[in-house]
Amino acid sequence: MRTANTWPLISAFRGLSICGLLPLQTLKAPVQRHPPTLDSARRLQNVRLFSTTGPVMGSWLEPKIDRKKKMAKGRARVATGGSVKGTTVIWGDWGLRMTDHHRRISAKHLKVAEDTIKVRLRGEKFRLYKRKCCNVGVYVSGNEVRMGKGKGSFDHWATRISVNQVLFEVRGLLHEQVVRDAFRLAGNKLPGQWGFVKKGDPPVVGITKLDGVTLEELKRPRRQVAPAALLETSSPTSVTEAGSTSEASRLP
Repeated sequence: MRTANTWPLISAFRGLSICGLLPLQTLKAPVQRHPPTLDSARRLQNVRLFSTTGPVMGSWLEPKIDRKKKMAKGRARVATGGSVKGTTVIWGDWGLRMTDHHRRISAKHLKVAEDTIKVRLRGEKFRLYKRKCCNVGVYVSGNEVRMGKGKGSFDHWATRISVNQVLFEVRGLLHEQVVRDAFRLAGNKLPGQWGFVKKGDPPVVGITKLDGVTLEELKRPRRQVAPAALLETSSPTSVTEAGSTSEASRLP
């Protein structure tokens, strides 16, 4: 067998050399960065600085919840302990508030009301806030279905809204009368009665506005009960049995 020509390999190994470590000053030297060119600046202008991915929990009209997991019908929350949660404007300058009775509103009604407000305020600089989200599934059985055949299949999403809760809020460079007109049109598309509220208006407990009235005054009994000592002095005679009086009443 012929031996392979190993001279090029041996000469390459001989040319290798081990150099010493670089000094510490050269390692700590700052790296010189060149200024960005025109092409790189244009690329940075085209980059969007916020995320374009969709929300993890779905939208405010259709949450990302399993529809097969059926829910109870339930009732809207009724504040019995003096709660004023959700009755005032927080983020915007004006709001749309329910004034008559708590109920369940479907996602279809909410979508129509949102589109009505956006169409009325088209061309204006504003921002619309939604205070409620559809997280209640409505299940409906078919027509002429006998009792005991199950809850039914999924029909639509809905939300429960209590009395005097704010549903929409608007903030922007708008006139108050324009916002009033937009909320009036949206209230006509929604079930129930709705009112216009501004930022800074007093909160509401049930159906009572806290305008000069405190929670302590609402919790007090409406009928003023007189003390027991005053009641005893005001009634000199006390009936013990039918047709008889006590000894205190016989004395002059």
